[in-house]
Amino acid sequence: MPRLLISCGEPSGEFYAKELVAELRRRHPGLEAIGLGGDLLAAEDVRLLAHLKDLAVVGLFEVLSHLRRIKALFDSVVAEAARFRPDVAVLIDYPDFNLRLARELKKLGIPVVYYVSPQLWAWRRGRIRDVKRDVAKMLVIFPFEEQIYRDASVPVAFVGHPLIDHVKPPEDRAEVAKSLGLDGDRPVIALLPGSRNKEVAFNLPPMLGAVELLRERRPDLQFVLAAAPHLKAGALAEAAAAGVRVIEGATREILRSARVAIVASGTATVETALTLTPMVVVYRLSALTYALGKPLVSVSNYAMVNLIAGRVVVPELIQGDFTPARVTEETLRILDDGTARAEMLRSLEEVREKLGKGGATGHAAAEVSVFLSQ
Repeated sequence: MPRLLISCGEPSGEFYAKELVAELRRRHPGLEAIGLGGDLLAAEDVRLLAHLKDLAVVGLFEVLSHLRRIKALFDSVVAEAARFRPDVAVLIDYPDFNLRLARELKKLGIPVVYYVSPQLWAWRRGRIRDVKRDVAKMLVIFPFEEQIYRDASVPVAFVGHPLIDHVKPPEDRAEVAKSLGLDGDRPVIALLPGSRNKEVAFNLPPMLGAVELLRERRPDLQFVLAAAPHLKAGALAEAAAAGVRVIEGATREILRSARVAIVASGTATVETALTLTPMVVVYRLSALTYALGKPLVSVSNYAMVNLIAGRVVVPELIQGDFTPARVTEETLRILDDGTARAEMLRSLEEVREKLGKGGATGHAAAEVSVFLSQ
């Protein structure tokens, strides 16, 4: 009976993991699976070794404060892998944990397929040596990543982006807005402050400052916040108190209803691009974490949309640039029909084209099946 270990540490990665497990079960009936994930993987009959809500920390010092607990969890996963003896392990992004896990799995003789590359092209490029040593196959979802691994002699395949099959531009944003209980006649501004508690704590206050300024300039606007699962109770209370509609479990529909999205840098920017929603990308960390991490960054842009396009197509307001006034200025620049909005929409179409023709999960499953079939 085929056996799989799968590891993801964030909600975006868990969606890819859930889709992959479902496809692998279609190809390999009776597949046994264990791993790290959340409710989506549990629903796919994956025996969870830890829940992703126990892994959701961001920032150097936030990680350090949880180090002992995470180390104990890590050791338990390695021990269970040694007992379970999976045919293959699929590790999804979450590099600080998963690259270390890959090393221990390699020692156990368990082949590792890494699905969704760590962003080693952006920072700490030396990690590619670890990938070359410990990973049997790298499956990348962004086209520019393939050549990086080929140049480093790492077995690699570009499978396309799995969201292509799931995230479509709307035919009528007003109708989508109505389906969410919003006013179809008023422009919607979507707020996506992040999927982790620390991200929300840093990103939400300046977003709400921008909401206040935008309301002064454009009273016709309505604001809706896409709430990620697993956030602490009360994490978004400030938004609700400010009159922002908070909806959980409807991120894609919120984006499909929006005239503009204000989005925390990360996977959500890709989702926003796939809905062809003009956006302002923002992000803020603690001052000390940012100061220590900035010298390690080796790219000039942070937003994935800009990296895919190979040029700046959406504004990035990072750290000190992320102020209510700047967010307001950039939002108004692309809100109404005009040159700036039209140019961004054309660029988002280009980004969507670059992410593949669909079927990414099937392509990934075919690569993993090679190991399950041995």
